[in-house]
Amino acid sequence: MRVLGTSVLVFEAIVVLLAIPVAVVVGTVSGPPWVFITAGIALAIMLIALAGVVTRPWAVPVGWVLQVLVLATSILVPVMIIIGGIFAALWWLAIRWGRRVDGLRAQAADGSG
Repeated sequence: MRVLGTSVLVFEAIVVLLAIPVAVVVGTVSGPPWVFITAGIALAIMLIALAGVVTRPWAVPVGWVLQVLVLATSILVPVMIIIGGIFAALWWLAIRWGRRVDGLRAQAADGSG
């Protein structure tokens, strides 16, 4: 779970940072640029911070909340609904496959596998 979850969150943070100029220049909602910049940087920081603690029990639900926030950015940049959907699917796969790998590692460590 650690490697897969961290990878998804870090790459997602990079995409969020790259979406900031798009939101400022061609976003569907008008407003002061500092609002979009601050919100984008804050979201990216939250994604990176979660990547550092992705093995904690509470990290998966927090990760889902962040996935919803990334999807919500589609209000500003409509294509983020597609990109956010892809990352939500990758997050789901990271959780599913990561837990499977963790279980197999635990079996191997116990000598029962």
